[in-house]
Amino acid sequence: MDQVAKLLNDMVQAGIITNYAVFGAVAQMRYTEAVATMDADILVATPKTDRLDLLGPIYAFCQERGYMPDGEAIGVGEWPVQFIPAFNDLTAEAIREAETGDIDGVPLRVVRADYLAVIALSVGRAKDFARILALREAGVTTDQQICELARRFGLASAWDRFMERFNEK
Repeated sequence: MDQVAKLLNDMVQAGIITNYAVFGAVAQMRYTEAVATMDADILVATPKTDRLDLLGPIYAFCQERGYMPDGEAIGVGEWPVQFIPAFNDLTAEAIREAETGDIDGVPLRVVRADYLAVIALSVGRAKDFARILALREAGVTTDQQICELARRFGLASAWDRFMERFNEK
């Protein structure tokens, strides 16, 4: 993962992206026990542009450094990496509010646990609900934090349904 962290930081320094944060299963592993995952999902903020292909500069930057596309991902060392542009206000704020960790001396930004839970809530698959439950069980976020973010981003009814479904009232 240190190669991924270095690549991301190099992209920011080169202006290819303005910011980033790891999310998904890799981010969850910062807060809970290890989970199975096939790739690293990276939320990216890109410079303002009129381009329809927001990922083009990212792919070009990676290829110039020998990291080649592999399906929907870019192979970076042992990790297939998927770059996902911030797709709504929630993910844009999650990038801005990310925490910086350290991988072998290389900084790596990771989505905070409360944002990770609310992003999972917005997607709503079974594995996303399992992520929310794991984050809550690990005590790295609270129901109040999740509820406040969910309400702020228009996901109050999704949170209420989650709580009803899992008998957590």
